[in-house]
Amino acid sequence: MKKRKMLGMLLGVAAASSAAYLLAIMPHLSRNKDLDDLGGVLYAHRGLHDNGGEAPENSLAAFQKAVDRGYGIELDVQLTKDRVAVVFHDFTLNRMCGTEGKVCDYTYEELQQFKLLKSSETIPKFADVLKLVGGKVPLIVELKIEGRDLSVCPIADRLLQDYPGLYCIESFNPLGIYWYKQNRPQVVRGQLSDGFMSYSDRRNPAYFAMENLMLNFLTKPDFVAYNQHHEKNLSRRLCRKLYRNTAVAYTIKSEAELAEAKKHFDIYIFDSFDPQEQPSEE
Repeated sequence: MKKRKMLGMLLGVAAASSAAYLLAIMPHLSRNKDLDDLGGVLYAHRGLHDNGGEAPENSLAAFQKAVDRGYGIELDVQLTKDRVAVVFHDFTLNRMCGTEGKVCDYTYEELQQFKLLKSSETIPKFADVLKLVGGKVPLIVELKIEGRDLSVCPIADRLLQDYPGLYCIESFNPLGIYWYKQNRPQVVRGQLSDGFMSYSDRRNPAYFAMENLMLNFLTKPDFVAYNQHHEKNLSRRLCRKLYRNTAVAYTIKSEAELAEAKKHFDIYIFDSFDPQEQPSEE
């Protein structure tokens, strides 16, 4: 009898734990109609860029090239010291501008002294990017959020409210997704994630929860964007298969990776090649 009672308790705990897990990862179940229009195009990661030439990532030149080719655009938004929304990926300037400090350490005007890599391009205002694209192609707007500072959310949102084109927002930081759920629930929002626990410096409970999408019950994302190399993550797969949530793949770097991603995802962000250019025959 004791063994049966113990087994019953264990089964009860297992069932309760499974139910709690499924509730934790549950995304938004009502499909946002804009998701249908956001699909059907490929998205150029940080624009159709060439970091060795005159159209480096997140530059006006790279965005113009993507528009000319009819690609959607994925881009990154953060704030300067004087609270201007600019398009730039890294929090620090070293890799792209060869100088010390963070974007938020400089005003927008001060940032204009720095060139992007070896090009003549500078860090663009988000407003100027929106004007250039002008609704010609859809946008995936990643909000760059450090810690709990959510000031980029309302500032970027004010610019997007006047934008005539199709867009969605996404962020690695669940707090940003939650802000949109509370303040702009009609806007398509997506949770970005990755295999964080495979990186030795990120073995902590917060990254475990983020990798496994365990804050979805709060943020209710309309889609999940995941590193395509970690597509086997159970939570990601359950969101797509069980809850029918839209799955976005990043960052696809070859025709072979694109073909594989099409088996597991619904929307695709590419980099380092042009899907419209067919490989030459030997």
